[in-house]
Amino acid sequence: MTRAALRRWFWVHKWSSLVCTLFLLVICVTGLPLVLRDELSDLLDNALPYAKVADDTPNVSLDKLASISRQMYPGEIITSMFSDDDEPKIVVFMAQSWDAVRANIKAMHWIRFDAHTGAVLKQSKPFDQDGMSFLTLMLRLHRDLFAGLSGELFMGLMALLFVAALVSGGVVYSPFMRRLDFGTVRTGRSRRLKWLDLHNLLGVVTLAWMLVVGITGVINELSTPLFGLWLRTDVKAMLAKIQERPIDDVSELSSPQAALDTVKAALPGKVATSMAFPGSPFGTPYHYVVWTKGKEPLTSRLFSPALVNGRTGEFGGEVGMPWYLRALELSRPLHFGDYGGMPLKVIWILLDLVTIVVLVSGLYLWLSRRGSPIAEAEQELMASRVAPLRPEAAE
Repeated sequence: MTRAALRRWFWVHKWSSLVCTLFLLVICVTGLPLVLRDELSDLLDNALPYAKVADDTPNVSLDKLASISRQMYPGEIITSMFSDDDEPKIVVFMAQSWDAVRANIKAMHWIRFDAHTGAVLKQSKPFDQDGMSFLTLMLRLHRDLFAGLSGELFMGLMALLFVAALVSGGVVYSPFMRRLDFGTVRTGRSRRLKWLDLHNLLGVVTLAWMLVVGITGVINELSTPLFGLWLRTDVKAMLAKIQERPIDDVSELSSPQAALDTVKAALPGKVATSMAFPGSPFGTPYHYVVWTKGKEPLTSRLFSPALVNGRTGEFGGEVGMPWYLRALELSRPLHFGDYGGMPLKVIWILLDLVTIVVLVSGLYLWLSRRGSPIAEAEQELMASRVAPLRPEAAE
């Protein structure tokens, strides 16, 4: 590599790292509890316990839960239902009206039922009145810094700069270590040189993992515009072909349990996880939208919506998801390491802590610099006993 090329790569590494470091520290620190969000949610949950029943006990009917919910909150609408395949719970989401939901998505609240007995385990206030839990606080800081879509796009840009810093750091690492054994940390010289070696070593050892987390982070931050693109293109084109009157009254709705059973019969290889009711801004004015996933380890991360006519209960088919939403679905478990149980989560946490050390050490190296950054880099190259560049290769 020529001296000029090395300078360019060093420049990219330096500035991409400096711009994103503080934001990456926020992402890494908030990411630690999010890796364990399921375990922490259970620990912090004050809901009533599930009933102890036989293993083959079936779930209560969704129709029964819908009836109980409407009796508890007369005049309100059910927006969706969620059935957990890991725990025996079904959550019913409600709101004053569809207009209230469209005006403020946080106007919804939920009721959690025991899936086996139909007993109410816990309720929430409307989301904008219920306060913010610790995990919600961590997620908002991690995702958008409380700035909504603009915050998501900004954090996506920071993740992209992180990827650039990783790639350029990998390129710069080779000349630094040309005459040193891999893993060498020169502790007998200056403190700064020791931290430089540690920064380089930890960075290159975790490079592949950090690239995976950085790239999936960029994809995850694009979830809102990607989902919006799908709604404005594929879903809009599909709805344009339907010549029906929107369902405006609860009395017009067919059975939600029958809709779920219809999807299960039509798609026997899928597991139904949630159901959006007709009128939902995340669905259609005419259908129950039942979200399904596969049963295998990989396909269990791939969700697809199936449509059931909200009046007649007829199966309307499965809607294919575009490639960019498939990429988004696969990126989420890779980003948080939640597809391999607790052992993988522990590994993710340890690697996250190493990344924090890399970021802090890089910041220390910048703050403790002396003289010109480029001259300092060249001095470190010489201190690392890099072989002199051929005169004819220099520019």
